[in-house]
Parts: sequence; structure tokens; C-alpha cells
Amino acid sequence: MLHLLTTVSKFTMIFIMALYTYFSYQALMPQKSEEKSQLLYKKQTALVMLLFINGYIVILMHTLYSGGSEEVTSVSVAQQMLVLFLAQLVLLRIIFIIYKFFYRAASDALVNNMCLLLSVGFLILARLSWDKALRQFFLAVAAVVLTALIPLFVRKLKFLNKLAWLYAIIGIGGLGLVAVAGSTDYGAKLNISLGPVTIQPSEFIKILFVFFLAAMLYDIREMKQVYVATAIAGLHVLLLVAARDLGGAAIFGVAFLAMVYVATRRLELFLGGLGVGLVGAFLASRIFTHVQNRIVAWKDPLSVIDSQGYQVAQSLFAIGTGGWFGSGMYEGMPEKIPVVSKDFVFAAISEEMGGFFALCLIFVYINCFLMFFNISMQIRDRFYKLIALGLGTVYGIQTFLTLGGVIKFIPSTGVTLPLISYGGSSLLSTMILFAVIQGLYCLREDQRMTEELEDIVAKGLNDYDKKSTSKKRKQ
Repeated sequence: MLHLLTTVSKFTMIFIMALYTYFSYQALMPQKSEEKSQLLYKKQTALVMLLFINGYIVILMHTLYSGGSEEVTSVSVAQQMLVLFLAQLVLLRIIFIIYKFFYRAASDALVNNMCLLLSVGFLILARLSWDKALRQFFLAVAAVVLTALIPLFVRKLKFLNKLAWLYAIIGIGGLGLVAVAGSTDYGAKLNISLGPVTIQPSEFIKILFVFFLAAMLYDIREMKQVYVATAIAGLHVLLLVAARDLGGAAIFGVAFLAMVYVATRRLELFLGGLGVGLVGAFLASRIFTHVQNRIVAWKDPLSVIDSQGYQVAQSLFAIGTGGWFGSGMYEGMPEKIPVVSKDFVFAAISEEMGGFFALCLIFVYINCFLMFFNISMQIRDRFYKLIALGLGTVYGIQTFLTLGGVIKFIPSTGVTLPLISYGGSSLLSTMILFAVIQGLYCLREDQRMTEELEDIVAKGLNDYDKKSTSKKRKQ
């Protein structure tokens, strides 16, 4: 009976995810009326809730009935899991309410995408580890509280473009602290421990980095500004390289190239920066042992499956075993993959929820990326335009690095999957990123309403002039 429930659930989840993905791209198209847009968003919201409930039914049933002789323990754990499910469900509803009633101009489609990715993260972590699922929930609560007012700040504060050097000082100071005193994790210095709390500063500094570049480049009066911005950006990247965080260095570097090219329209700057980045990557592959190990694992993981290639090989085994339709939740062996809840969570999703589900998930990430760039193209203020572009680039390259490493398209970089992977710094920074984008979306809506009002006033004045001229002619 439990196996039948799991089988039915996996096909239902694939269908829900496919339908949601279709609606997410339909939401990018202009709708005939506001009523049709709202109906589309409501369908998306309902599908997010259905997917989440469907997944948790399987989790609860497996928790309750797979305990063998430990029936009392299974019931107790199932009760705790039920409480966690209800708490997470309430949290998702609160997120919808915050953006629906307090930010009426916010993008409903982007809120739906964010909640979908959060719900998938909640589901897979509850499947993998009760402790991590519980911690991730509390981290998500903190993230919602801390980011609730960010769209308002972005919308109302008019001096954000004047704080370039503050962003730079905080960024360089934070990365320098990690390079000197950070704890080493899988060959790279990533974290700073503050008592019981561990923080990965680069997750937050990448957002400040985008604000710094936007503040430096939105109003270029002489090339000296570009050279100064390049020098400061290079210092950020060098500090990341010194900490052996090459995944972070790649994210910062690509964001810089995209923003400088859009701000200056000078292809030689883009190509020169790209060349420097490729040379740096080549040198890093020769200098750092952990990078060499990852390259060996990427080239032929099966030949070194007992050492460097074990993680990548297990990831590929999991994806291949799951096939297009997945083995079903609790029917796979994702725990065989090292660090599965962080860097390789996509492999666990592919194995148990299926290749179709995973492919739809990729398309949802691409959908968010397209929405970020759509906002960047439509907003008039160059400072905010560059911020939307930079944050979209950061989000896109991080997703690419994670997925590329999992499927052996590129060497693994140790980067987390936004909103799904376990980790407080990654979750909070991505929630901040989405909140900033929502603030920019609200600004864009304010701009559109102002333009419509100006058109109405201009049309009214034009009609008035015509009537006045007509009266004068009659007189």
C-alpha cells in the first residue's frame, strides 16, 4: 500500500510541476486583462500548495509505517513531522500574504516561483534529514522576518546610489576576514564562526558587490570611474581566490563582466575581463590541490571512484537510477551522495522525483532569471537597471554552477542551489535577492503608473486646447 501511494504521488507531483512550469511561462506573456492575470497567479499558488501537500503525505506515511517494530517511535516522529509540515505550510501562506496585501505592486509570479522553490527545498530536506529540515524551517522564518521590509526600503530610499564606498569597504573587509580567519571546508575558506552561529559572508557580499558596481557605473562621466570600479572588483575576486573560494570568484567575476559591458557598451573591456578570468582559472587549476581533485573527478569520475570521483559518480548513479519518472520518495538512496543536502541536492531530487520533475525545476529557475532581466530592461533609472541586471546574473551563474557540477557538465564548484540547498547564509541571501528584485518591480510599476497618468494629463490638455481653438474659431 505504501509503495502504491509513493508511485501515485510521484506521477502526481510530476504533473503538478509540469502544469506549474507551463503557467510560469504563460505569466511572462501579456494577458488580455487584469482578471486573467490574477486567475493565472491563483492557479500557480494553488499548484504550489498541492505539490507541497502531496509530497508531505508521502513523507508522513513513510515516517509512520516504515518503523518496523519501533511503532511508538514512528508515531512520535510522525507527529513531529506533521507539526513541521503545518508550520511550513503556514509560513508559505504568510509569504503570499506579505506580498499580496503589503506590496500590492509586487510580482505575484515571482512570489509563486520563490515559494515553489522553497517548498521543494522543504520537501527534499524533510526526506533527507529531520534535523536539517527543522533548522532550515527556522532559518526560513528568520529570513522572511528580516527581508519583509526590504522591498519598501528599495522603493523609498533614494540615497542607495551614493553609498558605493560603504558597499566596497564592507565587502572587502568581510572577504578579507574570511581569507585570514575563515574555517576551511572542502579545501576552501568559506565560513566565519560567531559562537554557535556560522556565517558565509560571501553570500551577502555578492549583493553588496552588485550595489557597489551599480553605484559606480550608473552615471559614467569619465573612464576613471570604470577603472576604479574594475580595481575594486578585482580586489574582491582576489580575496575570494586567496580563500580558495573559486565558485564565489566565478560568480563575482561574471557579474562584473555583465554589468561593465551593459554600462559601457565596450566589447574590449568584456573580452579583456573574460581573458583575465580564463587565465586565472587555468592558474588556479595548477596551484590549488582541491581544484585539481575536482577536475580529475570531472574528467573521469569512475576511474577515481574510490577517492576524488566518489561524489560525482554517486550523483550520476542517482540521476541515472531515477530516470525520467524517478524512483519515488524514500525509494532511492540519495544518502549515498556525500554532502547531498547542500551541493548535490539536485541529484537527490532527480533520483526520487524524476528527470521530468528536475527538468521542470530547471525551467522554473530560468523563468526567474528571465523575469529579473525583464525588470532590468523595463526600469528607466540606470542605477536600478544595473542592480536588476547584476542580481539576475548572480542568481543565474550560481544556479548554472550548481547544476553543471551535479550533472558533470563542469567541475564541481561547491556552490549551493538557491532556495533549495540546506544552509542559512545561502537561504537568507537568496531571500534578500528576491526581496530587492520585488522592490525594483514595485519601482517599475510606480514608473508605469506615472507614465499612464502623464499620458492622461497630456491627452486631457490636448483635448482642452482643441476645444479652446474650436471656440475661438466660432467666435
